[in-house]
Amino acid sequence: MQRLRSLLTATFGPRALAALLYGVLAFPLAVVSCWLTLAGLAFGVLLSVTALGPWLLAGLLRGELALAALHRALARRLLGLEIEAPAPAPGSGPRAWRALLGRRAGWKAAGCVVLTPLTAALPYVAVTVGYVYGALFTLHPLLKHLNYRTVHHPDGSVSHVSLAVLGVQLDTWPRWLVPVGAGLLLLAAAPHLLRHALTPHRALLAALLGPDAADLRIRTLEETRAQAVEDAAATLRRIERDLHDGTQARLVGLGMHLTVIRELVAAGAPPERVLAAVDTARSGATRAIADLRDLVKGIHPPVLDEGLDAALATLAADSALPVTLTTGIGARPSPALESIAYFCAAELLANAAKHSGARAARITVTTADGRLRLSVADDGRGGAAVGTGSGLTGLLARVRTVDGTLTCDSPPGGPTVVTVDLPLSRTG
Repeated sequence: MQRLRSLLTATFGPRALAALLYGVLAFPLAVVSCWLTLAGLAFGVLLSVTALGPWLLAGLLRGELALAALHRALARRLLGLEIEAPAPAPGSGPRAWRALLGRRAGWKAAGCVVLTPLTAALPYVAVTVGYVYGALFTLHPLLKHLNYRTVHHPDGSVSHVSLAVLGVQLDTWPRWLVPVGAGLLLLAAAPHLLRHALTPHRALLAALLGPDAADLRIRTLEETRAQAVEDAAATLRRIERDLHDGTQARLVGLGMHLTVIRELVAAGAPPERVLAAVDTARSGATRAIADLRDLVKGIHPPVLDEGLDAALATLAADSALPVTLTTGIGARPSPALESIAYFCAAELLANAAKHSGARAARITVTTADGRLRLSVADDGRGGAAVGTGSGLTGLLARVRTVDGTLTCDSPPGGPTVVTVDLPLSRTG
């Protein structure tokens, strides 16, 4: 029973029916869009010698971008295929319309629309074979009384034939078990047929309807630049707050205690009162120095001056968890890259100690193939992911400022392994 339920879910579940609907809609949409695109291109080329031709081509490309958005929306809603949209098209006006002719996104969309009938035909055939013929064969005992042809024999007799293979009629018991069995097999195989038939179509949409690598690079740089500006502003606000609320207040208190000491000495106060005031002033000075050290450590840990391996060793020794450190750093990375790696390791160890329930952690850092790879693993409960409030989103934004990547492998039950990959050439 459980196997039958799983089979029915795989064949007629929401995902399977969504893919079925896409297979039915994609091919007619592709054919109509292809013919309209070819007709528009033909008229645009023929009229290119006139002033109307470029305007017609520009309008066609704007339409192609709209069709591309429709294809992306259908693929996202029915197939779960996420395709990032390219940069928005320019606005109205003569310059904007002329700029459309030079945008690769419009021409790529036109090429995709022209090619989609070839790839959309495969899922359409898979739907026809798997679902349509599967349903017809399975329901053959019921449909044979409605779907048949009349055969007149030489002896004057008349018979109704619904399904015959190689002259053998399959309309009577137990012969109709053959089409019923074949129909059930086709229905069971239909989702698999459709999934494989959709593979070339998905690849075509992803290749031609998404942004170019250059556009992605520009977008990433814009996002990381904005993030870097926000981080810098937040750091300045934190430094200002720490100085105002902590160090500045302690220094003001130190000044007041020194004034009190001066007045006590001038008034000939007993040595005990003077010494007590000196001790209080010294304690305030010590706390102010500690605040300044913590502030400097948050900006640039002094231990990083000795190298990343020494800084990570100090970090591991001060961690609340037992940490095993393995380093294989060749040439010393740039200070900026060392700082990013250090703060990533510190944040990941702090997360492991606070949230994972881990008993131990491991840090591995190596340099190879022009990249620095930092891996922090713990034996905690797992379940961490970027964007779930675990602090990984901030680390990802930090490493992206130098074209780095961050991956998190944290299945439920653990272990959790977060890997930071940084290009040495970008910052070295």
